[in-house]
Amino acid sequence: MIKDMQIDGTVLDVEWENNNTVKELKEELKQGEVTIQLSKYSDFEQVGELGKTYSSSDKRITAEAGDIMLYSGNKIVVFYGANTWEYTRIGKIKNLSKEEIKRLLSNSDVVLKIKME
Repeated sequence: MIKDMQIDGTVLDVEWENNNTVKELKEELKQGEVTIQLSKYSDFEQVGELGKTYSSSDKRITAEAGDIMLYSGNKIVVFYGANTWEYTRIGKIKNLSKEEIKRLLSNSDVVLKIKME
């Protein structure tokens, strides 16, 4: 089980999807914590390179604040605004409001950490 996800030290409660992307991520996490530098993009998302390609099942989705998506098979995207594009859904942040997510993500690049129990 994925223990937690943090952005700049803020612990996030994430509802993870039950799909191949998340299963592969869990396998990766068995080797240890994953740390990803995220960069602001287009004033609605933070994007980071995963360093490998994961299975994807992209669908045209309108993402909103709190959504966590896989883009192009090798990038993780955390949204603080809305955008419609083809993504594979990975999860959803549950413990912060849309306003809190925007404050956390909209000001500068951030560091994302994910680890297993």
